[in-house]
Amino acid sequence: MYSIKRNIEEIVEKRAKNNKAILLTGPRQVGKSTLFKHLFKNVNQVTFDDDLLLAQAEEDVGLFLLNNPTPLVIDEVQKCPSIFNRLKIVLDNTEDYGNFFLTGLQKLQLMENVSESLAGRISVVELEGLSLREINNVDFNKHFVPTEDYLFEREKCIKPYRSDIWAIIHRGSYPELYANQDKEWTDFYQSYVKTYIERDVNKLIKAKNHMTFVKFMTSVAARTGQVVNYANIASEIGVSEVTVKEWVSILEKSGIIYILKPYTSSVLNRAIKTPKLYFRDTGLCCYLTRWLTVDTLKNGAMAGAMFETFVINEILKSYSNEGIDYDFNVFYYKGKDKKKMKEDGEEIELDGEIDFIIQEDGILYPVEIKMTASPKANMASVFDVLDGVPDKKRGMGAIICLYDKKMYLRDNLVALPIEYI
Repeated sequence: MYSIKRNIEEIVEKRAKNNKAILLTGPRQVGKSTLFKHLFKNVNQVTFDDDLLLAQAEEDVGLFLLNNPTPLVIDEVQKCPSIFNRLKIVLDNTEDYGNFFLTGLQKLQLMENVSESLAGRISVVELEGLSLREINNVDFNKHFVPTEDYLFEREKCIKPYRSDIWAIIHRGSYPELYANQDKEWTDFYQSYVKTYIERDVNKLIKAKNHMTFVKFMTSVAARTGQVVNYANIASEIGVSEVTVKEWVSILEKSGIIYILKPYTSSVLNRAIKTPKLYFRDTGLCCYLTRWLTVDTLKNGAMAGAMFETFVINEILKSYSNEGIDYDFNVFYYKGKDKKKMKEDGEEIELDGEIDFIIQEDGILYPVEIKMTASPKANMASVFDVLDGVPDKKRGMGAIICLYDKKMYLRDNLVALPIEYI
């Protein structure tokens, strides 16, 4: 039963009215089929999970489309790559909008087929897991950027959910876990790994044995929030570094992980140019790394990394739910040097890192993510490294944390409770 309003609904409906076709991508179980069924109740719907329909489409796509006229929803379209050329012919011979509504996983083959056959003919929308806003029924759908305008608008519909945040981080973002509150967490993720990840991902990875695949998934999950070290993972699981790079790429294309690019500039000559890795769903990451309860996660060694992973994902969801492609707008920065400074009379050493940088309209907005209820201005001391970047201005910086209210720490730095995302 459809019970959770998705913030992306208006974007999907609008694009369906102004495009000949629309493709809804995203990993398994985030609600792609459910969303289309809800929005397009009167449209004929088929799925390529049905082997008979898949076989007909592969053998005679013309006959398949004759039996299933437009407008048509096709679920799991990536299972039939040959259909894309025929869809191109159909779309080239009509001026009508809203002909095909396709859903598919974020797999390399799918996006290649769309780029080659349907470029300019189809709108691609990404659906991710539930956001904090959706879980808490917050009616606000602007992407996060720490400007005065954003903060003013966001404050109009703030709901306090900081006390539940660790339960949400641990539970994850898959809709079924919220539509059915009695769904057992371990049972859901055990089934998810067995049914979807091992079926879809391992089929592409082609690990020699099951244990190698399990070790790989666990090794990657344990490194969420870290700079990618392919050699380290390869050594741990006993495969080549080249193989690990290929497998990590498959995880990214399947929507299991996100690779955050480093911010580089000619003036940042000490910047590390290796990307960071984040699991897309913190619940799945907790399951793979065996943090089986909320309390053990909250007080465990991975709490900080998991909190950062969660916040990064929430910011990315705020972009995708507004229909914005964020890949060229978000980065992180890490310098090769440590920075020393005084605090309460003692010298402390800080990492030269900015957790997240949003680039918008020529302005760089640095964001620090801290699992603290006591934010301090020196936590953002590295932000000034952006002042020397040519042709860019540094905007308002933010420390996203567990403090209970918005607090300006400097005129260009604000501490924000997680509710402000």
